[in-house]
Amino acid sequence: MTRTSPPSLWRRLVRRLAGHDTRERLDALDQRVSSAQRSSSTQVADLGSRISTLTEVVQQQPTAKDVRELRQAVRQVAVTVDRSLPRIGGSSGTQADERRVRKQIDRIASSRGPILIGPWSGEVGFELLYWIPFVEWVRSQWDLTSRRQIVISRGGVASWYGAAHEDYEEIFSRSSPEEFRAAIAEEKRKQRRSHDYDATLVDHVTAAHGLQDVSVLHPGLMYRLFEPYWSDEAGYARIDQFTRYRKLTGPVVDTLPDLPHDYIAVRFYFSECFPDTPENRGFARAAVEALSARTHVVLLNPGFQVDDHADWVSHVEPRVTTIADRLTPATNLAVQTAVIARARALVGSYGGYSYLAPMAGVPAFGFYSRPTFKLHHLHAAQRAFERLGAAQLTCVDTSQMPMLQSVLNAPVV
Repeated sequence: MTRTSPPSLWRRLVRRLAGHDTRERLDALDQRVSSAQRSSSTQVADLGSRISTLTEVVQQQPTAKDVRELRQAVRQVAVTVDRSLPRIGGSSGTQADERRVRKQIDRIASSRGPILIGPWSGEVGFELLYWIPFVEWVRSQWDLTSRRQIVISRGGVASWYGAAHEDYEEIFSRSSPEEFRAAIAEEKRKQRRSHDYDATLVDHVTAAHGLQDVSVLHPGLMYRLFEPYWSDEAGYARIDQFTRYRKLTGPVVDTLPDLPHDYIAVRFYFSECFPDTPENRGFARAAVEALSARTHVVLLNPGFQVDDHADWVSHVEPRVTTIADRLTPATNLAVQTAVIARARALVGSYGGYSYLAPMAGVPAFGFYSRPTFKLHHLHAAQRAFERLGAAQLTCVDTSQMPMLQSVLNAPVV
């Protein structure tokens, strides 16, 4: 097939699928693609290859089902064009959104009453990597250190925010794990706006403390600022501009069990990148057996579920300590943080805990079997750890372990 320029391929495809009524919109897209061709030949080449493939399929007399799928493909290509051209009409929207966020923070900072930070009900990784550093940035930029701030989160993570006990509100003291799971499932764990569950928690905290004229620094502000980075419309500088990272200190926990003097902390749980399969169950079991053959192992698995991540459960092994009997929903993250902070290393599924350990000064080894995660987050984490002088995170594909073991066992030349 003779290669045709991306705009020509685009025109042929859309005419076959959508008819002549879309040509005005098509011309606008042509202009955007032509501009992109001048500014980013690599992006346009990739786009042209995708359009060529779709055009060839269209020419084979597709069925009605094929047409529906191809129309969806056209929409996806259009989104790709928009996301790959952040400088063509997109930057002004991002800047306007930034101005709106700053104005909202200005109003919060200029208020006279207490400031509620949260509620945070999302993932551990997003809380550590984005939300808490964003809160630190707001505190420093608007000089909120002398203002009364009450953090609302879950799992006893006051130490993550540098908050005193009296300035921290535990979600699980106001809500059951069942209510929490239902709420985050409805929100899909992303707090881009304030939901009914968030408003209910704020009302509970306000009433419990007898507060008036409170302002709320909600995670939705952070999501609005960082969305351009997650959607490839901005580089890491976007994160760097609105975050302030700091190392975590292990919290003082009264219920911390007796632990070995030297141990490795382990937390395997099932997720999109480490799904519940016989292979992954076998991998986790083999990892614990291999580690416990050389040193003590402390399993962090809590024995209950507060989100959509199910834990892998180990059989009783020599030199393996469990802490499940010491964990409650309201304290589980605090206790796990304290245990990780004393460990030689953390080994487990790649995810939020992989960020927690380095921030507490402990190296982490995170394993995955499906590369379903966004590399944006791993890149942001590595940059943050480097800047902090924190411990390292090593992310490993389970399929590469046989080769890695053969290299490690090879004789030194």
